[in-house]
Amino acid sequence: MTVKKEANGRRSSQVEVEVPGTPEEVWKAIATGPGISSWLVPTEFEVKGGTPVSVKMDFGPGMEFTSPVTAWNPPFMWASRSDGMVPGSPPSASEWSIEARGGGRCIVRIVQSLFASTDDWDNQLEAGTAAWLAFLRTLRIYLTHFRGQRSTPMKWVVPVAGTEAEAWEKATAALGLKGVKVGQRWSAPASVPAFGGVVEYYTENPYDALLRIDTPGPGVAALGAFNCGGPSMVALGFYLYGEQAGEVVARETPRWDAWLQRSFQA
Repeated sequence: MTVKKEANGRRSSQVEVEVPGTPEEVWKAIATGPGISSWLVPTEFEVKGGTPVSVKMDFGPGMEFTSPVTAWNPPFMWASRSDGMVPGSPPSASEWSIEARGGGRCIVRIVQSLFASTDDWDNQLEAGTAAWLAFLRTLRIYLTHFRGQRSTPMKWVVPVAGTEAEAWEKATAALGLKGVKVGQRWSAPASVPAFGGVVEYYTENPYDALLRIDTPGPGVAALGAFNCGGPSMVALGFYLYGEQAGEVVARETPRWDAWLQRSFQA
């Protein structure tokens, strides 16, 4: 990703994706707590006088961030700003916008900014932008197939012995995903908890796959492998939709806990 640098110290990068839906429909997915929670992470807006004043996003233990909302222009744009995600990091800002296109489609664009006087944080800005692009692919699947539905999540991040490439090789082989093609239907082997659907996205640069699933229930599953300077990690996350999603998560979580522990202990 290219980092744009300005004379005032602002560094920014942006990602965008084309999605189906009117601006009003897309706005519900990117500017409400239930909407964002259905394809990104658990999110809540604090509202005063009918207008959001802050947004809280929960990316996992120790990664809960609350930021003031600095702009709100439905159904086209909202923005927030933070003093820094971690101690010592520079102030940051996010701008989410919707651009209407013909044929009932829109462009969703997210601009991430840092306000710094050095290049020290540019790599993290680039990495964060790559992560946002992966999430926006999930948003496109959500708006195409599950628009307006709330999700119940299941998520794991587990250490795996070996390199990032070896972690990916092990994960895709174990789940029956090695060598799959986009658009292909697949089912995991019998040794894996019930898991199957259609491959929506698959890449090894970075290691990332998105799956529109019908087993164990309707939803989206994301698989990835990465290394942030420690052990290699495999991430597996589910967004499950429908009235039975809560029951499915309660039933399947202990099965996946046991399988991941058996299969991916570092």
